[in-house]
Amino acid sequence: MKAQPSNSHIFTREPDGAEGERIQFRAVDEKADFHMLHGWMHETHVVPFWQLNMGESKYRTHLHKALNDPHQTLYIGELDGRPVSYWEVYWAADDIIGSYYRAEPADQGVHLLIGPPEETGKGYALPLLKAMLSVQFQYARTARIIAEPDITNDKMIHVFKKAGFESVKPVDLPDKRGLLMVCRRETFEGGTAGGS
Repeated sequence: MKAQPSNSHIFTREPDGAEGERIQFRAVDEKADFHMLHGWMHETHVVPFWQLNMGESKYRTHLHKALNDPHQTLYIGELDGRPVSYWEVYWAADDIIGSYYRAEPADQGVHLLIGPPEETGKGYALPLLKAMLSVQFQYARTARIIAEPDITNDKMIHVFKKAGFESVKPVDLPDKRGLLMVCRRETFEGGTAGGS
């Protein structure tokens, strides 16, 4: 079962944020997106938190494995057709994070990054995240969405909180010390998340 429970791989939200730009998510194309993603993983703002700044051959193997992992789905997030973000949407119970809390079978998780340096610092992360959460909550059984940003990544923790996530506890994962965070459907749909 793929992590995003939809038959479609393109999701569009008409302008309501990100300075009125259309938000769209599409599935990662292993061949067409490889060099872009490999480049993003070497950006100085990405390296400390993703640690995937490896050679092409090694990253190609990593990406192929990730795309064929049945517990997750990978997306490119676009603004008005230009790629600006990378997303991993996954079933939390089938992920390592599922052993750090009482995971329900329909809990989903999300990882994200803004890739191009010129697109950072413009306030895009929050409207993009809200758009992705609305996609994930289209799956009726999902009541919670999990995140576990690096505990030192203050910017992303702030964005998650503004989108409706609550901090639960620090977690020592194999590759980082993360902050377990949860967004509940009733919080997100009730409009109590912070504004954009």
